[in-house]
Amino acid sequence: MAARNTARKRAFQILFEADQRGADPLTVLADWIRHSRSDTRQPPVSEYTMELVEGYAKQASRIDELISQYAVGWTLDRMPVVDRNIVRLGAYELVWVDGTPDAVVLDEAVSLAKEFSTDESPAFINGLLGRFKDLKPTLRRDEA
Repeated sequence: MAARNTARKRAFQILFEADQRGADPLTVLADWIRHSRSDTRQPPVSEYTMELVEGYAKQASRIDELISQYAVGWTLDRMPVVDRNIVRLGAYELVWVDGTPDAVVLDEAVSLAKEFSTDESPAFINGLLGRFKDLKPTLRRDEA
């Protein structure tokens, strides 16, 4: 479990960095992998981190559509960068990854928000991802 927690945290950090730099998440992921292989002080990038970032990148436009549609009172651009990327990661894992229980995804996202964002962020993120969880069967069906 700790390995997946670390993988999610690294995936969030990669998405955050990509957002801040205006870069493609796959490019930032490649940078992290290259640095981890050439500098022993850099932690390795796990397979699950790669899976999360690559999966998010594949679904990025759909995920941003969902966030824009269901984030009451927030546009994607106005949303704090940390929150936006925690929700992006959580939405990907919640809707498109079948191997992780929904409750774990929500709990991990809330934990990231508690560690990296504001006092109000955990409730906001939990509420938005909870909405995605409730709509998950419809969201997946919409793709077909």
